[in-house]
Amino acid sequence: MQTWDVVRQDDLGNKFHVAAHDSRISALAQVLALESGVPHKQSYWVEGPPGPSVRTNRDLYLIFLHLGQEARAASWSLSAFLRALWKVSAPLRDNAHLEPDDVAAMFAAASTTPPAGFDPAWSAKDLSLPGDEPEGYADWERVVLSQIADLEDFLASPPGPQARFGVDAPRPPGSGGRATPARWYNFDPATYLECAVAGSLGGWDAADGARVPVPTAPGEPPARSYVREITTMTWGDLARIAVCGQMYE
Repeated sequence: MQTWDVVRQDDLGNKFHVAAHDSRISALAQVLALESGVPHKQSYWVEGPPGPSVRTNRDLYLIFLHLGQEARAASWSLSAFLRALWKVSAPLRDNAHLEPDDVAAMFAAASTTPPAGFDPAWSAKDLSLPGDEPEGYADWERVVLSQIADLEDFLASPPGPQARFGVDAPRPPGSGGRATPARWYNFDPATYLECAVAGSLGGWDAADGARVPVPTAPGEPPARSYVREITTMTWGDLARIAVCGQMYE
């Protein structure tokens, strides 16, 4: 059985074994969880068989599907999940390109990390994108904080029982510009995560039980999403994933 070790080095150069994992993703997730939050003088890394573990869009889809199921079982709110996701993204902010394993680890870390508190300043801050398309970590951050601000607005003006058919975020007077469309369809982590990957990258299969495909003609095979290889991803890609989590049906 393969294992991946999380190793810590303090400011004196001493190395310590922190934990062993049977998954490279969970080991990377622990590193992100440890490095997020309070600044420190210690560094963490993973030792073990090299990646990647996530090679295709289907690999990532199945990871997100599992994380959503865990979040549902733990009764996480979507706001809490996104605030945790924003928190654990900080150690990767200087990376222009991300390995799919890093993306999977970031979302996995969010499901186990206490979320950052909501900052009321986010609601009034201008979070609109400076360009036509999201580029870089700062734009991805604007997207996620816009979604968090929308969800906070929904607490004062609940979307109601028809929310799954689509509803606009209230965005009351005094709200700053937002980087995302006002329309929302998905309000829980499980639905958000499944739609995030299904809408942006595909990789789903009807047998997964999460997505009902459009009926096919008699004699045709069941509809499914094509499996394709993914190598590197950008923060712009992650911004599109987040928007699909909000809006894809």
